[in-house]
Amino acid sequence: MKELITATKDELMKVLWESNPHIYHILRGSEDLLVTRNKLSRYLSNVDAALFSVYSNRYFKNMNILEKKNARECIGVLKTIIRTENEKQVRFSALKILSRMAKENRVNRNISKGFICEFIFLFRGISGRSGLYPANELPSFIILKGKEAALERMKFLDGYAGRMELFFEKYRTGLEPDLVHRRSLLKGLILQHFGAGEEDWTDYKWHLKHIISDIGTIQRLVRLDRSELKGLKLADKYHIPFQVTPYYLSLFDSENQKQFDLSIRAQVLPGVNYCSNFYESKQKGISMDFMEEESASPVEGITRRYPRILILKPYKSCPQICVYCQRNWELETIEDSEIRKDVIIKSIDWIADNPHISEVLVTGGDPLTLNDSYLDWLLGKISQIEHVDRIRIGTRTLVTLPCRFTENLLDVISNYHRLGEQELCLMTHFQHSTEITPDVLDVVSKIKTHGINIYNQQVFTYYNSKKFETCMLRRTMKKSGIDPYYTFNTKGKDETIDYRVPISRIEQERKEEARLLPGLERTDEPVFNVPRLGKSHLRAWQDHEVIMILPNGRRVYRFYPWESNLELVEPYNYVDVSIYDYLERLYQDGEDIDDYHSIWFYF
Repeated sequence: MKELITATKDELMKVLWESNPHIYHILRGSEDLLVTRNKLSRYLSNVDAALFSVYSNRYFKNMNILEKKNARECIGVLKTIIRTENEKQVRFSALKILSRMAKENRVNRNISKGFICEFIFLFRGISGRSGLYPANELPSFIILKGKEAALERMKFLDGYAGRMELFFEKYRTGLEPDLVHRRSLLKGLILQHFGAGEEDWTDYKWHLKHIISDIGTIQRLVRLDRSELKGLKLADKYHIPFQVTPYYLSLFDSENQKQFDLSIRAQVLPGVNYCSNFYESKQKGISMDFMEEESASPVEGITRRYPRILILKPYKSCPQICVYCQRNWELETIEDSEIRKDVIIKSIDWIADNPHISEVLVTGGDPLTLNDSYLDWLLGKISQIEHVDRIRIGTRTLVTLPCRFTENLLDVISNYHRLGEQELCLMTHFQHSTEITPDVLDVVSKIKTHGINIYNQQVFTYYNSKKFETCMLRRTMKKSGIDPYYTFNTKGKDETIDYRVPISRIEQERKEEARLLPGLERTDEPVFNVPRLGKSHLRAWQDHEVIMILPNGRRVYRFYPWESNLELVEPYNYVDVSIYDYLERLYQDGEDIDDYHSIWFYF
């Protein structure tokens, strides 16, 4: 696959026509686009029928059943792409571009390498030459019997496990002694800078008073590269909130050698593209409410998309602001955020008046930024509602400010966790295995002694999407008492383009990496949180389909609502990240992109 990244457009076009000469002749031989469409549709239907007919072995004798399955999926995708209905909806015709390329034997300058590569792999898949099964023969343990088959099978399983372990060796956890030592040195520098001591470090109120939100402070404590510094200056210029806790800053590599903190830095340092796109959207008056929460908010402070659960937002800030946050449009700095108790009282009354609500997710912002007495009042009011069976607290303080979990706080929240009556649990956001530290383990241990469960919702970004990187997080979390719950595909917001990953990559990760883990380590579900509609399960092909490939190589997906078998609800079209651009970025970062070769065949 590396040769495709380094090839020119003309070279890629040649590969494209060689991938399926029959399609090339159809595209080249018809003057009228309608005739081309009809001929191509008939060809695809004929191939589809022949693949699984009683005569399939005569026509496809060298094609194994899995290759046939993949061919059928590729046929379905191409059929959908050339439908006039989808062309009108997207206002672009990939078929028209392909036809012109075939006739003129040239590539228009507006057409990207990513566009050509998408069709190279589609054509190869249809031809039964995907490259997914180069051996094209069944493994020997399938043919053998008994113990002989078992011993041969063990070789395959050991091979899968051994390959996983090789990848695991590339990644770090925050529990490794040398990393703990390096971070303790930076912690010392931070304390020295603020004229503080060890006692202050264990006081969450001290951290909240010393949240770092200016360039000068962070620059004096850790080395920033030119791009990071430029991003921070733009954030300051455009008044984009930036906050990091002293604790989380201590997880940085102070020398910025990018050996273990790439994901950590990316979460809190707003980049140039983020700031520029954020500002541009604001200037154009584009709504930053990507998830369209306003249209799912019956009263202020509540968001509801599902029958039995809703979100309650008592606070609009966090100790630390994540750059890719879906609620960046409403987040404020801690100094500017106010506790709107009157609004929350009305919200709680609304919940009390609706007997269909059995679960409340208290989030924000981060509700654990609030003081213990306010939380006690808030949780007490919710717990008194008879039809509420479960209270979730959505917080990232376990990651960014573990000392927030004082004995007093644990006593407060455990009061509302009553087995058999009402559950209280914690939802958090660990993004990388380097975030799990001895401090985190200490806090998790205390939480678990109160019988409270902890669930993790990871956002799948470029900075944790390398092969088996997320598996390493799952494994480390599970050993640490944290249950993987959801893996979120990154939102399609323009400002977060540097974080976004193709949908096909998260599907590939689930099938080829997470699937190799023991079942209790892969308890999370990969989902895409669709605006207006809510979570769409990415493993379910019925919930989404590719309807077009754009000139820049981006797939357009149609997402069907979770209610699709219950009610007639309008679907949502989403423009994804280009697979080619993602692979090229990995290549520039030194990854072996041949490890990702099957990514094109996840739809």
